[in-house]
Amino acid sequence: MMLEVSNLRKSYQVGKTKYEVLKGVSLEVGQGEFVAVMGPSGSGKTTLLNCISCYIPADEGIISLGGEPIAALDEQALAKVRNQKLGFVFQDFLLLDGLTVRENILLPRIIAGQQNTNMEQAADHLCDVFGISHIKNKYPAEISGGEKQRTAVARALINNPLVILADEPTGNLDSKSSRAVIGSFMQAQRELGATIFMVTHDSFSASFCDRVIILRDGTIYRTLVNHSGQSAFQDELLDVIREMGKE
Repeated sequence: MMLEVSNLRKSYQVGKTKYEVLKGVSLEVGQGEFVAVMGPSGSGKTTLLNCISCYIPADEGIISLGGEPIAALDEQALAKVRNQKLGFVFQDFLLLDGLTVRENILLPRIIAGQQNTNMEQAADHLCDVFGISHIKNKYPAEISGGEKQRTAVARALINNPLVILADEPTGNLDSKSSRAVIGSFMQAQRELGATIFMVTHDSFSASFCDRVIILRDGTIYRTLVNHSGQSAFQDELLDVIREMGKE
């Protein structure tokens, strides 16, 4: 398994009140899988993602990446894991305005001090894969939202991470750009063997995934497997969301 989470618990103290956000969540993501997490606001989706990346510490539980437990690592070791073994795609792209598309893609390698010819070739290859070669010398202010997000996906892949963590990657995009971004993930999965774990509120984006884990009140309410293709799977997801709302 590329990602394993076992009995993850996280709570917050506000005044005298303790709020349990994650209540013993366990899940696995296999190599080359595209898995989404859905759920209503307050269900624990973002907290789960932040605990997996160890940006916030869990109260309890085990998080393993490629078979290696990571939660107990010190900050320096965690920084290395985040740079080399995890790729991140955020809702707001987080591209640096003063760098070109190509330079933004290269950034994780530059931070890791791995500047070489192979790195340049890897960046050019990713530009080809995601259809952004024609804009690689442009700056973020000069490209569209969908192009920014494809740049962010390419950047997340430059270090050949074990897992890409995507936080609402289509949240700020129109339907055409959303489709392009999900297409980029599917392309990364198909052509590069990428493993993707995506938090989303969007049933359309989730319907392209292999599996969808639905959270409610900090626990896994249901896990759905895509056996039926995108359109039928979206209908299935919407049925479960409606059912959950009635309960």
